[in-house]
Amino acid sequence: MQVLEINGDKFQSETLVEKIFAYGMMPQLIREMTLDRCTVGITLNADQQKTAAQQIFQQLGIDSDEKLAAWLKQQSMTATQLIARAERSLKLAKFKQETWGSKVNASFLERKQNLDRVIYSLICTKDFCVAQELYFRIKDGEQSFDQLAREFSQGPEAQTGGLIGPVEIGSVHPNLSKILISSDIGQIHTPTVIGDWIVLVRLEKMLPVTLDEAMQQRLIEENFNKWLDESVAQQMGTLVVHS
Repeated sequence: MQVLEINGDKFQSETLVEKIFAYGMMPQLIREMTLDRCTVGITLNADQQKTAAQQIFQQLGIDSDEKLAAWLKQQSMTATQLIARAERSLKLAKFKQETWGSKVNASFLERKQNLDRVIYSLICTKDFCVAQELYFRIKDGEQSFDQLAREFSQGPEAQTGGLIGPVEIGSVHPNLSKILISSDIGQIHTPTVIGDWIVLVRLEKMLPVTLDEAMQQRLIEENFNKWLDESVAQQMGTLVVHS
């Protein structure tokens, strides 16, 4: 039976399993094992293997055999294990592309509205009468939105004259995003209750997102992480420990 020694204490497999549960490490262990399974059957050619090694050395700041030996000793790893770790990252990238690459367009169309970015001006107050007064001042051109936001807004937007963005519409409060999506540029809405606040909002600019390479990679990564989280949760729910 193999035994792991740490700080002079020796741990057998049964004790290690208990420690993994006690320290809340089981989800991470299942996650790593799931990642290993994702790479089964995926191969790398010689150039890809070389690239993987170069990338891991660059990430770790290893530029000499001496630094490599010192790092391996510190981590209690072999060079073979380090290279395998590097190649797993590249294999995972191939797995993600092969699994979700063809679904990017559909995912983008489904989520585009929430991915579009917006710039807007906002005033938040707790007093409806104040909000109503400010609305008419702006509407009648008596004072600028910027000036009134700095003077009356009670949120962090006061520091920027009420200006917020660019931010993704999906990150904005759902009720506020509905207003922005249906607004014309420069349109100011009457005081609206959102959460605990009375708000005045004006759409400044809409910035539609495009499906460029960076967005494709982001969507692939998000779809992969969603699948991975669900897979780990499912495996945790069906976990069985045999004595």
